[in-house]
Amino acid sequence: MSLAVTTVNATIKTILRVLCRIDAAALDSVPLTGPLILVANHVNFLEVPLVFTHLQPRQVTGFAKAETWDNPFLGPLFDLWKAIPLRRGEVDVRAIRRALHVLEEGGILAIAPEGTRSGDGRLRKAHPGVVTLALLSNAPILPMVYYGGELFGENMRRLRRTDFKIVVGQPFCIDARGVKVTNKIRQRILEEIMYRLAVLLPPAYRGYYKNLESSSQEFLHFLL
Repeated sequence: MSLAVTTVNATIKTILRVLCRIDAAALDSVPLTGPLILVANHVNFLEVPLVFTHLQPRQVTGFAKAETWDNPFLGPLFDLWKAIPLRRGEVDVRAIRRALHVLEEGGILAIAPEGTRSGDGRLRKAHPGVVTLALLSNAPILPMVYYGGELFGENMRRLRRTDFKIVVGQPFCIDARGVKVTNKIRQRILEEIMYRLAVLLPPAYRGYYKNLESSSQEFLHFLL
């Protein structure tokens, strides 16, 4: 890791620790080596810098909308983090290839299947791109959720620190069990992944995936 990356990450991590009370003990369970698809919810802007800085020394990358590079501050920062530009609304083959290369090299690829910020912390309906990447790479998936950060704006106005909670679940791989992966099967696998996030969240945050009784694990192979 370069001096520039180390310095930027340390600075951002310090700022986050001043603004938030971060319960990051669960990150100790993230594997130190090997390819990993980190699947998480997406509440607001806090999670990206938090994950990138708190998982050191592991190198983490992820997708960011291509328009991010139009921002004179965020563009260079995301280049430093080796983020992958993603053209939304289309099948971005170049982005997929870069993501698979990260996994082939043993890195962590962070994905937010919801595709956009929820703002209120409640899970939204997800998109199936993560299923495609998991099937193509055979990389294990680690579910991770955050909550508390949705109060950041309100707390800042009141000059309060924000309690930010991180919960990490049990890693698993996708096993299609010899079944042809049609769009219907891909959607079922996606729902199984998203319910692994929902079960880690308090009920008020489960949103679209609140009905845990309808969840299944047919295509999930747990590693621990």
